[in-house]
Amino acid sequence: MKILLLGEYSNVHATLAEGLRTMGHQVTVVSNGDFWKDYPRDIDVSRPAGRLGGLRLLARIYAILPRLRGYDVVQLINPIFFELKAERLFRIYRYLRKHNKKVFLGGFGMDWYWVHTCTYGKPLRYSDFNFGDEVRQDPEAIRYQQDWLGTAKERLNRMIATDCDGIITGLYEYWVCYHPVFPKKTTYIPYPIRAEIGTDPNTEVSDSAEGSLPSIKIFIGINRQRSAYKGTDIMLRAAEDIQKRYPDRMELVKAESVPFEEYCRMMERSDAILDQLYAYTPSMNPLLAMSKGIICIGGGEPENYEIIHETELRPIINVEPTYESVYHELEQLVLHPERIPELKRQSVEYIRRHHDYQKVARQYLDFWTKG
Repeated sequence: MKILLLGEYSNVHATLAEGLRTMGHQVTVVSNGDFWKDYPRDIDVSRPAGRLGGLRLLARIYAILPRLRGYDVVQLINPIFFELKAERLFRIYRYLRKHNKKVFLGGFGMDWYWVHTCTYGKPLRYSDFNFGDEVRQDPEAIRYQQDWLGTAKERLNRMIATDCDGIITGLYEYWVCYHPVFPKKTTYIPYPIRAEIGTDPNTEVSDSAEGSLPSIKIFIGINRQRSAYKGTDIMLRAAEDIQKRYPDRMELVKAESVPFEEYCRMMERSDAILDQLYAYTPSMNPLLAMSKGIICIGGGEPENYEIIHETELRPIINVEPTYESVYHELEQLVLHPERIPELKRQSVEYIRRHHDYQKVARQYLDFWTKG
């Protein structure tokens, strides 16, 4: 098949492309590399800096549009699949729809169905936009609501979702927003992870002085622009407080808004990763960490295991969206390091069972063929 993947979130499309290529498919990834993360792509469509950046990007996209024709499958990472105003994307979407066989929409992140459903329907106990019946009031949540609700972005999202051949969601949270509206065309497919070839996952506890408890290495990635919105601020505060209380038993490694390759280097040989306080399901970065034998402390709610029909493995240390819950789970891990090897082993097996990039690619191919 000839496949076009437009846009990028956290290396989803780049990794999916790798899996598809191992099966002999022709794949083109067109993206901006997910901004400063700089993920791999075949055609770069990063928005130039400056006041005329949008117009320069639009000219670039119009110049490459003839190369984006004749594909069997086009998948959009998001309704905003280029860094352009939604008003400009209507015409580009229609061009792609007209000149390719099938178009699919990814439910992988911020869009109208996510914002609207969590703000008003509240099917989740907690999310980026609600705590129970209470709507979140932090500035970034409000900004996203203003950005998507009642705007051209909403109209674009609803039009594409209605018109496209199918919708693929990558987390349980996004599935629960799309599936009730489009039950016949929405599916859930786990994110693809490519484990490193030729290296053994780290399934041992970090080295320690003889006769003492091991010093546990905890890793956290920080995006200051989204710290409060994703709960990183709370997780970081809890981790810093545990480190102060147990200075000889815990090391804290912080990666702040660094490119993907540097992020991976900093994460190496960690025992656990703190990520996304308000999630039900681990996203790409903690999944990648798990493939390396690093324990995820974050989203591991029962719904996460149910949607993939996992009844045995429980590798994720699930936390409630509070400082107290994160502090408690970190303290328990520091005081009981004997748990670590088994959690690491289960983490690696969990990725092998559910997220192997080739297995996931086959699931995409099955859905695209039926869609």
